[in-house]
Amino acid sequence: MIVIDGSLGEGGGQVLRSALSLSLLTGQAFTMANIRVARPRPGLCAQHLSAVQAAAQISRAVVEGDRKGSMQISFSPGPIVPGDYHFDIGTAGSTSLVFQTLLLPLALASGASHLSITGGTHVPWSPCFHYLDWHWGRLLSRMGVRFDLTLARAGFYPKGGGEIQARIPGNAPIQGIDLAERGKLLRVRGLSGVANLPLDIAERQRTQSLRRLQHLVAKADVDVAIESFAAYSKGTVLLLLAEFEHSQACFFALGARGKPAERVADEAVDGLARFLKTDGAVDGWLADQILLPMAMATTPSVLSTCEVTQHLLTNAEVIHHFLPVNISVDASPGQAGLVRLNP
Repeated sequence: MIVIDGSLGEGGGQVLRSALSLSLLTGQAFTMANIRVARPRPGLCAQHLSAVQAAAQISRAVVEGDRKGSMQISFSPGPIVPGDYHFDIGTAGSTSLVFQTLLLPLALASGASHLSITGGTHVPWSPCFHYLDWHWGRLLSRMGVRFDLTLARAGFYPKGGGEIQARIPGNAPIQGIDLAERGKLLRVRGLSGVANLPLDIAERQRTQSLRRLQHLVAKADVDVAIESFAAYSKGTVLLLLAEFEHSQACFFALGARGKPAERVADEAVDGLARFLKTDGAVDGWLADQILLPMAMATTPSVLSTCEVTQHLLTNAEVIHHFLPVNISVDASPGQAGLVRLNP
């Protein structure tokens, strides 16, 4: 039984989600105390509870402490059971984070699976659907982890109600990846989307992003599409994907009541501008989110990130509880750095 202090590192829900994934992948049971102890609402919220219950369902796990507000759980997994599953978070909690908890275990399972997850698809403090689909999933496919992701309905804060669907073939052969250099910038692809709002808001987001990008990436091809999403609530998103010779980086911003469309665009462009001032091959979010797949690969991996985040270092600590891998990070938090992983 592996014992983990949930307050380690940044002390958020990522500690729990990574532990759940690794427990499923390795078959090792764990206990965790102090779950989200320093957060304004400590313990398991709806999104974290959904991740625990979903992980338990796909492995027929024995779980204790799986209730809202619980700050301690024990989790003893069985073998992964591929199949068709539907999980409803019940709030605008992030469908992306629940999906990331389950993907690798199901990708390595002996058969195909179909997932449907209901909740928030474009909500603060988590990767939005298009970040997973355009960016995270594309780089995972280079490692041999392939899946098809569909947005059945968008879900914005506070109502949620969105739905993502995924088809996962199983039997994935995970190989290491080399993201040490990004190479020349080739193009910037974008999406300006709205739900239950006038399309001219998406037009304003697009216009502002193009105005900024023509000076920022003057020599690259730029294209920002406009889309109107089916959803139960109002919301907007502006997402930019910068594609380089050897890598890519993604930045997005969400609308909110009283937040001008131009400011939404500026936030996404500002993220890209900060990235381009570094030599990083990937954005800081991706470095954190691809670390666990790198740890499960059969060959070494390397990546350069525009920023070493506390999330990245926390994820490395959790991985070391379950796997005998060597993870080296050559920079302090907040700095650009090189991450190497040897299985």
